[in-house]
Amino acid sequence: MYSTTITVPSPAGRPRNGTALAGIGRTADCMSALVGNTPLLYVSEPLAPAGRGFWAKLEGFNPGGIKDRPALHMVERARARGDLRPGATIVESTSGTLGLGLALAGMVHGHPVVLVTDPGLEPSMARLLTAHGARIEVVHEPHPTGGWQQARRDRVARLLARHPGSWCPDQYNNPDNVAAYTPLALELASQLGHIDILVCSVGTGGHSAGISRTLRQLYPQLRMVGVDTVGSTIFGQPARSRIMRGLGSSIHPRNVAYDHFAEVHWVAPAEAVWTCRRLAASHYATGGWSVGAVALVAGWLARTRPAGTRIAAVFPDGPQRYLGTVYDDAYCTAHGLLGAGPADEPDEIGHPRAREVDRWTRCTTVVDPVAAAAAQAVEGHGGGGER
Repeated sequence: MYSTTITVPSPAGRPRNGTALAGIGRTADCMSALVGNTPLLYVSEPLAPAGRGFWAKLEGFNPGGIKDRPALHMVERARARGDLRPGATIVESTSGTLGLGLALAGMVHGHPVVLVTDPGLEPSMARLLTAHGARIEVVHEPHPTGGWQQARRDRVARLLARHPGSWCPDQYNNPDNVAAYTPLALELASQLGHIDILVCSVGTGGHSAGISRTLRQLYPQLRMVGVDTVGSTIFGQPARSRIMRGLGSSIHPRNVAYDHFAEVHWVAPAEAVWTCRRLAASHYATGGWSVGAVALVAGWLARTRPAGTRIAAVFPDGPQRYLGTVYDDAYCTAHGLLGAGPADEPDEIGHPRAREVDRWTRCTTVVDPVAAAAAQAVEGHGGGGER
């Protein structure tokens, strides 16, 4: 028997506990009011032993997922500055979730939305984005070094040049992407009262940086744990072809707050699939690749940290867009993703560049690979002093 507890923010901001989602009680007189005030779910067995567990922030209860928050905020700030003029076109690269948020922001503020994606976008997500009024452009060849993400960004640059007055949020480097998550951090603080460990997936770096920036002010001893995918270059591993979407990157987003992380974990696709399915069967709440990877790491932390440690994990989305991948036996079999579950604990490496990882692996040395490469280049040229 699995124990499930839901925490829903009350109007006064105090937690209200129960075993059902009835009474979430959001009413909205505009579409943007549907975003935020998402519930918490306490996750224990089978990912953690009885009496241990972690709190999952269910961002899939936003209309399109966690990226509704930055999409609306980036658009609103750009309009306030005059960077985005009334009626101008929004153009951005996306693997899907930010696209839903931008489609929402476009409806709210009256902007056409053009989204650049790649063949990995799920057909169901493409249909949904189109239904919400976005126009989709697909790149068909990856960039030789930057992969699909750089290929998409190159197409965005060409579209911006072709359509004068159009605007790109540039989610990978936009500080408004980070600032958008302050309300989410305050929701967590209100709901939980105290947090010892925060577990976040890392893609653009926006939600991990934005949430931790606020929570570190409230809880100076907060330990931040990042979750990436194998084949991602964000934390210094070599870039490889990846099937997990929503976390990881083939480029180095500048929003990543490397100094906030105490450790990073890389998770493989089969490990994320196993965790998603166990979570779905035991707690009736799950999501995609990011959710599986985050839940795997958060469950391990709940098992291995002292009793009473309060762990918060961010679940960025729900399962709907992954019915043809994570939850499809034929897809998972074709990609070798079914079989034995992950190990009971991660491998350990002393430095992100110690070796290339291909399964769940942990590292407590976190460096900015771009800064590290620059420092190495300076050192290789004699220290860079005046000559």
